Amino acid sequence: MLEIRPNCECCDRDLATDDPNVFICTMECTWCDGCARLLDHTCPNCGGNLTQRPIRPAVWLAKYPASTQRIFNPDCLPRVAPAQMTA
Repeated sequence: MLEIRPNCECCDRDLATDDPNVFICTMECTWCDGCARLLDHTCPNCGGNLTQRPIRPAVWLAKYPASTQRIFNPDCLPRVAPAQMTA
């Protein structure tokens, strides 16, 4: 089951479960659109490509809720200028 994470791993911005502009890698690292663009759609953790996160339909979201565990990767910050992180 895909882990729907609640925040961008780079800037820690809250991400809605139905936001179509959220990106993930094969390891489910999660990024907002702005950070994904600044990272050239390449995950700084695994080097994999970032693709659009699928949206879980509401009926399935009720049965299989999104994760509440926040993951923040401060190591991505040197690659992304703080002023550029607001998307």
